[in-house]
Amino acid sequence: MIERIIVGIFRTNCYLFAVNKKECIIIDPGGDAEKIISQIELLNMTPTGIVFTHGHFDHTMATGSIIEYFQKKDIVIKCAIHREDKEYLGKTADKMNKKHLKHLGPEAVMLYRRYAVTLPGVDIELNSRKKVFNTKLSVIETPGHSKGSICLYNEQDGIIFTGDTLFFDGIGRSDLPGGDEKLLLTSIKNKILTLPPETSVFPGHGPLTTIEREIKGNPFLLS
Repeated sequence: MIERIIVGIFRTNCYLFAVNKKECIIIDPGGDAEKIISQIELLNMTPTGIVFTHGHFDHTMATGSIIEYFQKKDIVIKCAIHREDKEYLGKTADKMNKKHLKHLGPEAVMLYRRYAVTLPGVDIELNSRKKVFNTKLSVIETPGHSKGSICLYNEQDGIIFTGDTLFFDGIGRSDLPGGDEKLLLTSIKNKILTLPPETSVFPGHGPLTTIEREIKGNPFLLS
């Protein structure tokens, strides 16, 4: 089971990914904690972990509220992120997010302050090919949007969560701190587009797609 929930002011795709019939993990809870919690409870599932495709605030902001809510039910949720993006969580989160948003101008910083929350620290540091919690999802390191950007790939089911690396008809931006356009394109072409063409792509924003669709039609990848 994969449940997509569109959250936050940037309409981030948050995903609930079933570990088994009763447990799930949360991918990129970028806002609207109540909406995410409501969907988890509607499905009668227990969240066992949160994993981030990268550390930017539009993919993390609901984390603290979700953890706090389930702690009251004696449910422990651990957080996993790539080691290169771990400073976006915990005590360094506020500093990193403000540094990131300065490049978008004062309005972005003011917007962040409206939604700023305390973010928990990192429990698990991810690296290439590491399995995520008790799932069949494995980590593919895809730096370029941020230093610690990752994709989560399930070879058996033919699915990949690409965060802000690859979108339907688009790719992630690379003009923010830690971004690198050349590295981003290399990550996409060498690590994502080499997967089976029928692989379903679940991006961090926008509609779902497939590897084949992006190889043939993504304007950023045709050259």
